[in-house]
Amino acid sequence: MKYRREIGGLRAVAVLPVILFHAGFSVFSGGYVGVDVFFVISGYLITRILISELEEGRFSIRRFYERRARRILPALFFVMLACLPFAYLWMLPEQLDEFAQSLVAVSLFLSNWLFWSQTGYFETATELKPLLHTWSLAVEEQYYLLFPIFMLVLWRFGRRAVLLLVVAIALCSLLLSEWGWRNEPGINFYFTFSRFWELLAGSICAFMTVDRSPKSNNFLSVFGLSAIIFAVFAYDNATPFPSIYAIVPVGGTALVILFAGQGTWVARLLSMRIFVGVGLISYSAYLWHQPLFAFARLRELTEPSPTVMGLLAATTLLLAWGTWRWIEQPFRRREGQLLATRKKVFAASGIVGGLFVALGLAGHFGNGFAWRYPDIAQREQQINAIDQERLSAIRTGVCHFNRRRLTRDISDVFKVENCSSGNGKTDTTFGIYGDSHAADKAVVVRSLGFGTTQLTGAGCPLLPTEYPHSDGFCDTLLDYFVTEKVPSINTIVLSNRFDSAEIDAAYLSDVFAFWGQFGNNVILFSPMPEYVQFNSIFARFGKERVSGIVPSRDTISSFWKNLERLDVPDNITIVDTEQVFCGITEGRCSTFYGNESLLTDYGHMSIYGADAFGIQLRSILSHM
Repeated sequence: MKYRREIGGLRAVAVLPVILFHAGFSVFSGGYVGVDVFFVISGYLITRILISELEEGRFSIRRFYERRARRILPALFFVMLACLPFAYLWMLPEQLDEFAQSLVAVSLFLSNWLFWSQTGYFETATELKPLLHTWSLAVEEQYYLLFPIFMLVLWRFGRRAVLLLVVAIALCSLLLSEWGWRNEPGINFYFTFSRFWELLAGSICAFMTVDRSPKSNNFLSVFGLSAIIFAVFAYDNATPFPSIYAIVPVGGTALVILFAGQGTWVARLLSMRIFVGVGLISYSAYLWHQPLFAFARLRELTEPSPTVMGLLAATTLLLAWGTWRWIEQPFRRREGQLLATRKKVFAASGIVGGLFVALGLAGHFGNGFAWRYPDIAQREQQINAIDQERLSAIRTGVCHFNRRRLTRDISDVFKVENCSSGNGKTDTTFGIYGDSHAADKAVVVRSLGFGTTQLTGAGCPLLPTEYPHSDGFCDTLLDYFVTEKVPSINTIVLSNRFDSAEIDAAYLSDVFAFWGQFGNNVILFSPMPEYVQFNSIFARFGKERVSGIVPSRDTISSFWKNLERLDVPDNITIVDTEQVFCGITEGRCSTFYGNESLLTDYGHMSIYGADAFGIQLRSILSHM
């Protein structure tokens, strides 16, 4: 297959936004779409090879997998090996346990399944996972496992029939991704079959160009590259993904592949030496960037400065060049190498992968080698015990629904009698709705003796919209709360963590309009102060150090700034959560009061913290 320099340059357009996005540069808020660009390119290149070899009658499954092993595994295993000493030295037992699990999952190309079960892609905790980015490699390898067999079995029916079936499967996968973000967003982002359509988009491009060179069309190729760039800067963590929105970067990539022929402006641009050079090392750059960023954050225990992250991004490219030069290139050649035969490649892959699996299992069943730091392990157990008390108090599985922790159906929550307790010390009944922060407020209200109706859900927004990254059960929960509970309560209490989209003035205006329509008194809590890496700092250094950390106020500041542009309805009261929480420690905003922790993590309150918060809040609620 003839080498296309512009496709090599397109790899640079894919990898650089991903690196800068994970480095925390907010201007590249949609940089994660670079992965989707990679998917299309991979689907295109692999399918071109498959079609060529099938038509010539020389396709071999074993040769195909040998090429994939030589291309993917040496650099991957090298980066994994480089992570081991830093993980051992810098990770807490729980963190090392999760890292050990990822060693197993990456070696088996199942890391996409592991990471969706642990946390969402856009959550803060993911920044501390050195191997998080391997989820996309797992999706690609699952594609490489299935697609060649699919092509081999169906090729007898002719190229046109296979193409039509590929298009049909791609459409089904796209529809699945659209359904998935609305109903199972946590799974959808990582789900193999929600992503296959992106790889198959590249496959379709291969079918369309197999007998000819790409067409030269300046308008369509520029439009395609512009679509990719638009997504990089316009999308963010509130954009439903993957979904119809992914058509922009995926379709843009396809247009570049199909229409950036020789002589076009885009081909000339992407064929420049700097883009082609970065494209050559893009795979290794992708492998290195996340471990560097994650270990920097783990080591610093705070978000490193933009200067540090910029230097690490540059280091990523330097390490990538070295890995490409001395790891990737030698292992891709067969002549005169240690792994000169296919048998040796497969044997070495199995042995090294097996060693990583064994090491990962040892780390997992060894509880993250907790014996390394007994004091740290003890403090981890202490904060976990406090968290378990909180989970019981917020009635997880009873009145608070969290799909990650439960297998029960959402309808079971609606049958629980004590989610609606109207026998408090006063006649006032408060109805609490929102996410896990709202569940904390339910503990607060109950501690003060008020009657409560609690229906809260992990990650649930305050509006009945098709909101990205919230589970599908949220609309069901909200509808039940509004229709069955709101008519019998005096005051509605709303609380939410608030992400970048939820503090937008237009969104807050919609919140006021929706909840103000019912005529109840409404209390809306502003965002909670967030203490980045609270658990890590407490585990490493104890309460003396963690009680002095300064909370992040970015979300809080944006909330109040946007609120100034709005007219708050008369029946809605905004409670300054920061002022109430910081009032516990007389304005110091400490995470501890005496010897008691006020938190269980970055921003959820312990039982003690909820009680203390309630004391500060009592006068406000008593007048509702």
